[in-house]
Amino acid sequence: MSIIILGAAGNLGGQLKIVLKEQAVLPWDRSDFDFLDFEELKKRLQAEDPELIINAAAYNAVDKCETDEAEAALARRLNQDLPGVLADFCLASGATLMHYSTDYVFGGDQRLTGAYSETDRPLPLNIYGQTKFGGEQEIARRALSGLKYYLIRTSKLFGPRGENPQAKPSFFEIMLDLAVKGGEIKAVDGEKSCFTYTPDLAQASKTIFYEKAPRGIYHLVNSGIATWYQGAEYLFQKTGHKVDLKAITANDWPRPAQRPDFSALANNRRPALRSWQSALDEYLQSLNNK
Repeated sequence: MSIIILGAAGNLGGQLKIVLKEQAVLPWDRSDFDFLDFEELKKRLQAEDPELIINAAAYNAVDKCETDEAEAALARRLNQDLPGVLADFCLASGATLMHYSTDYVFGGDQRLTGAYSETDRPLPLNIYGQTKFGGEQEIARRALSGLKYYLIRTSKLFGPRGENPQAKPSFFEIMLDLAVKGGEIKAVDGEKSCFTYTPDLAQASKTIFYEKAPRGIYHLVNSGIATWYQGAEYLFQKTGHKVDLKAITANDWPRPAQRPDFSALANNRRPALRSWQSALDEYLQSLNNK
């Protein structure tokens, strides 16, 4: 069985390579070729004829694409157009597409009735969320013709850094760096959602495909709802860092892109993943063992 991973040197892509190491995996990243040269991409896909394509490539500079039209165009190309091209190939070849989306496709209107389910209506607030929802819609259109797909929404990723030099540090990495530098640390005590440990997400993604789960949308996040401040507070309690941690509101830290106040994802279709605290404990232990 041949599996292609796009974005294989990223934070999630690296973990997908690990859990799928016993399979014939082709790890493709931007250093190999330009995914956005769609003609070249199609040629390479046709030559390999994979059974599964995992798209872990994405544009995620949430604020940058809000103020720069060139960046917004790149976000649309990566987050919306690329999934459509992959879906077309999979529909024609019979391959399965696994694609990752985000809690930012939601607008925070669910806070009175609980976490967002897989069937709730997206209403993105920012350009990044709009492009990710656009990618979902591209897949949904092909699904009407029989596309085999798994669309996995997730949020607040953390875990080992990918091999790509441009792989973004996670929130917890940023907090640990700030703790070493000293001084006051501010974290938003709002924007409630779910942290997700990339090794757990990769393993759960693998299981979905291997168990031949029904096609469709899945929410995969570690259990528990938390704010950025609550995440930082737990982190420093576990590491023993003595820091001046201050809770602030989103209004205290204005950013170009509006974030939803509440975007927690309910995992209703798969076994629950362990708590984000347990996952973070494991991650911190892995850092100590380096």
